[in-house]
Amino acid sequence: MAQTTKKKFSVTKKLPPNPFIHEILEFASKQRTNAKKVEVLKEHRNDALVSILIWNFDETVISMLPEGEVPFNKNDAPIGTDHTSLRKEYRNLYHFVKGGNDGLSKTRRESIFIQLLEGLHPDEAEIICLIKDKALGSKYRITKDVVSQAYPDIEWGGRS
Repeated sequence: MAQTTKKKFSVTKKLPPNPFIHEILEFASKQRTNAKKVEVLKEHRNDALVSILIWNFDETVISMLPEGEVPFNKNDAPIGTDHTSLRKEYRNLYHFVKGGNDGLSKTRRESIFIQLLEGLHPDEAEIICLIKDKALGSKYRITKDVVSQAYPDIEWGGRS
């Protein structure tokens, strides 16, 4: 009688090419171990992701926006249609932190921020609202330690 061996197949979900930042964060957050979270963050590294993680976890990045709820109209267009993404818009985030564009008036800065949010997919807009208050951890189970392991080249501090 021939012995049969069972092979374990691990079904790992893959993200689509060029995923939205919220898809990467959700996928990393759902991983059970920090090692898996690090692996996901490494695999999907991009400048936009690194920028928002630095803004959220680096204590020296100071938001120039008021804390709390942001009054804006969510972009309800179907995904993949009439949205911009954080991958494209992350270059404009410097307007919203101390030392980025200090010449902007408070009113103009907030106006630009609301325009940015209204153009983004609602889940991406939510990420920006969370990081301005350094509250990404309230939605995603990702810590500064996990980010530091995934991206050891990030130098923390000295940004403001």
